[in-house]
Formats: sequence, structure tokens, C-alpha cells
Amino acid sequence: MTETTADGQLFLGIEAGGTRTVAILANADLKLLGRKEFGPANIRLLSDEALEKRFIEIAREFPAVSAIGVGMAGAREEKDRKRIDRILSKVWGTVKKKITHDLEIALEAVEAKDSRQTKILVLSGTGSCCYGRTHDGKTVKLGGWGHILGDKGSGYEIGLRGLKAIVYYYDRDGDWSELGQRILRRLLLNEPNQLIDWVMRAEKKEIAELAIEVFEAAKARDEIARDILKGAAHSLARDAVSCARRLVRKKEKVLFVMAGSVLLKQRGFANAVGKLLRESSPGGEITVLQREGAWGAVKLAVSVAASSAVSETARSDQGAEPEFYLPEFIPQESPTEQRNPRSINLHKLSMLVGVELVLKEEAGVASALLREKKKIARAVKIVSDALRQGGRVFYVGAGTSGRLGVLDASECPPTFRADPQMIQGIIAGGQQALWQAVEGAEDDAAGGADAIGFRGVSEKDIVIGIAASGRTPFIWGAIAEGRKRGAKTMLICFNPALKIERGMGPDLVIAPNLGPEVLTGSTRLKSGTATKLILNAISTLAMVRLGKVISNLMVDLNPSNIKLRDRAVRIVQELTGVEAERAHQSLEENGWVVKKAWKSLQRKRSRR
Repeated sequence: MTETTADGQLFLGIEAGGTRTVAILANADLKLLGRKEFGPANIRLLSDEALEKRFIEIAREFPAVSAIGVGMAGAREEKDRKRIDRILSKVWGTVKKKITHDLEIALEAVEAKDSRQTKILVLSGTGSCCYGRTHDGKTVKLGGWGHILGDKGSGYEIGLRGLKAIVYYYDRDGDWSELGQRILRRLLLNEPNQLIDWVMRAEKKEIAELAIEVFEAAKARDEIARDILKGAAHSLARDAVSCARRLVRKKEKVLFVMAGSVLLKQRGFANAVGKLLRESSPGGEITVLQREGAWGAVKLAVSVAASSAVSETARSDQGAEPEFYLPEFIPQESPTEQRNPRSINLHKLSMLVGVELVLKEEAGVASALLREKKKIARAVKIVSDALRQGGRVFYVGAGTSGRLGVLDASECPPTFRADPQMIQGIIAGGQQALWQAVEGAEDDAAGGADAIGFRGVSEKDIVIGIAASGRTPFIWGAIAEGRKRGAKTMLICFNPALKIERGMGPDLVIAPNLGPEVLTGSTRLKSGTATKLILNAISTLAMVRLGKVISNLMVDLNPSNIKLRDRAVRIVQELTGVEAERAHQSLEENGWVVKKAWKSLQRKRSRR
């Protein structure tokens, strides 16, 4: 039972982490009214159903609140925060709320003397990272990639390095160290070989707990343990200083805030990190996180209650989210959204009539594309010219469009012995989207721009957006970033009514009118077929122009299996007129490169 404040205002702060969730109820003066712990709630590890269940558990304890602040582990992106917002609304209704990640609320919980001071959170617990924020909201994060990709200086890394070190020195010197003895005792293992089975089953938290033995061994002057902790301290200090340097000028003061179980419980280790910070950042102040992060979430709840916004998401990146142009879209004018009069009674048709209807509709695709042959030919020239100059082609799409782009790109290396870098497929939502829908991925324009940015696209490259409606935000984000980087850009769509402002569109738009789909809006049908045909034409004819085809033969195929090796033999026979045995021999002598085998036989023939 919680007491109420005089004005009835109750503020709930939730710190949702990978190990546990803490909820704190307070009034506007930050007086504690209630505190409760719940199970873990990292957004990356929970389904919507599981996350809603966790919030319902909290709501049972704290049902009536004026505002909620949430800091959740894994909530890195805007789509994560929108997902949390949606689920919170299902549980608490229209209550005001502010949503961010767990690092942000940790900094909010810090009581700093100077409100304009830049704060750097130095976190080492099971995992690790550094997170900095200036007084005006500019932020930088180093680390936080998880135990496989990152977590330098964390409990997990200390424990894992301890395991690796004891077996390394055992192999090298034949002696089982003090640290090794401690780890065997803790795990109730009898000899080193039993570590192999244990580590295969061990969870992240179990390995992180071995850090305790590393610290104890270091106190007992074990040199292996001391070396591990020295490296961990340097990793944390380097990252913290790098974080600060990216946010402030050299002489500006910085407040380093140590947090996480490793730094808070291991005083000697924290002192070592602090000493390194003072050496690298003279004048910097160092403190420890005195209040748990949930108090920072409470402060966010108080702040959002005073604003006019119903919901706010505190951003973790620098600056405002960029806006991306989208062309005007009128559903009534787009063939992809119209109803097909020939299939109005689709559900009533006999099997044979239904098959005939679908195939007749598909049969008209090629005719529609022929009316766009000049534009397709222009696309072939642009692509082949770019590839000849060392450029790359990026197909960018969502759903069916993205899958077809990935398919065409993946077929070029075996068919034309093309470097996999030459033609690449990018699909909204990444690899998972190849076999299942990824919610919200196609609406993420910034995600499309990031995909192009992280592929290092330059003025030598081509970005080809594929979208049946012509208006998928992910694709337009990619096109915008491609244009910004000087790349040639194209759009393949099936909405000739699309209205693109002058100066905002790609260099080339291919927009055949296929008419409405048999199944209204199902663009995997005619639109999918047309996409495959256009991509077939572009990639195949571009490779022809690059000399990877002689006559109509694939002289640059990669004979990676029995079927393709048989085809390679037949190609060499066709080009030279030799017997199969001789063609096979020449291919073997030339590493199964068809062109080399063909030219070798030509040279031998010319010498006669």
C-alpha cells in the first residue's frame, strides 16, 4: 500500500535491465513512496507478449500514477521506444510517459554540482559500456554491443579472460595457477579438462561471476589475475576518455560517473580506473553512482508530467532525427491499390478458371515492360558503366521487392563469376526479413539511409530502390543517402501515377503500368514478376557488356558443382569444337576458369 501526495501526483520510474527490473514510486519532491523488484526486461530479449506481462506485473503494484519514466536495456532505436510506448499504453492507458534506455536514466540519477557539466557514465557490470551526454543533449556511446562483440572491461570479459589465461599458462608452463585452483573450487570441478564441458553450457552470467575469483586471486598476488585486471582497467579508462573527447574540448571539465556491480563492489579496481582517468583527463571529476537508475526514470516522469506532451521518447543519438522526402501518394490513382474488375469473383471461380485468370494477368507483364524498354536499356548502360569503373550496384527493397533484389544479387557470382561485392542486395529488416516480416522495417527511412552509409557507398556506385508502390520510406531513405554521397540512383516501381517533386527524385524512374493485381494489393504477383524480369534484364545485359558472355554462353560461370562443371565442358566444346575429354582436361589445367580454358585451346590451335 503506497501513500498519496497532497496534490495526488504519483510518479513511477522503471529501470528495466537484463538482470532485473526495478520500479520506484515517488512524489514530485522525489520522496520514496514504494519500491519493488521484478524479473529482467531487455527489449531485445522479450516478445511483445512477455514485455506486456512484465508491465502488467508492475501495474498491479503501482496502478494509479500521474506519469511514468522508463529506461530499458536494449532500447537503442526509435522503433524500440515506439514499441515500448505502445505496450505501456495498453497497460496504463493515456498516462503521460517518457521512454529512453537504461544508460540515460543512470545519468539522470546523478546529482551534479554543475548542471552544465558533461557527464560520462563508465559502466562495468556483467556487461560494460561508456555513455556521455552534454548539458544540451549531445550524446555519445562506446560499447554496449553485448558479450560476443564488446563488453570490454566487464565482469563477463574478466571472467572469460580468466578462463582462457589459466588454460594457456597451463599448456605453456605445465603449472596450474592460483587462479586456476580458485576457479575449479568455485565450479566444483576436479581437473582442467572438465572446464571444456562446463564452458559449453555456461551462460553469460555464470562466466561473469568468475570475475569474483579473478579479483580474489589478484588480492593474493596472482600475476595472471593482476594482468587481466590491469588490461580491463585500461580498456574502461580508454573508452571513457574517448567518449569525453568526442563530446567536449580539451580544457572543459567532465564528470566521470562509475556504475555497475564491478566498479561499485571492487573498490581497488575502481580506484585503478579512476587513476587512469585522472592521468588521461586532468581536471576531470570522478564520482560513483549513488542512486540506482530507477531514480533517473522518476525524474523523467516528473519532467514529462509538467510538459504538454502525452508521450516523449528521449533520443540516444546526436541531434534530431533527419526527415526524408516521400513522394505524394494517392491510393485511388495507384494500380497497386486498385481492384481488378476481372477478379471481383475470385473466391467463386472454379480451379481451372482461376488458374487461367492468374496466368493471363501474368502474361501481360512482358508487354507492359516492353513499353519501358528505353528506360531499362538506360539502366543497363548506367549499371555496366559503373561496374566497368569499379563501382558497385545496390538493390534496396522491402518485403517481396527486397527478397527479389537479394535473389538477383546472389545469382550473379555463380552465373558470371562476379565478385559478390559487385551487385549487393539490401532488404529492410536485414537477414530475418528474407523469410518473415519484420515489423516496421519498411517504414524506417533512417534505416535505409544507414544501410547505404554503412556499405560505404560513393560516387562510383549505383543505388536502385525497388518498391511496387514507389513510396516505401526505407527505399527513399536509401535513395536520399545515395544522392547525398554522389551515387547514381534509380527507382523501380509499378505506380506511374507517383508524383515526385523536381530535384527530389532519383536519376532514373522505371514505372510500368501493370494494372491492378488479381488479389488487390498483393504485389508479390504481377509486380513481383515484373521486378524479376527487370532485374534479370539489368544484371544479365550489364554482364554481357562487361564481356562475361560470348555468343549466348556463360563464359565466366563458376563451375562449383557437378552440373555446372558439365555445363562448363559443353561451353568449351561449343566455342572450340574439341571433344569433351579435351575440354575437360583444359578446364582442369586452367582451374576450371572457362575463359582461360577456351583461350588456351585457341592458342594451341593457332600454333599448328
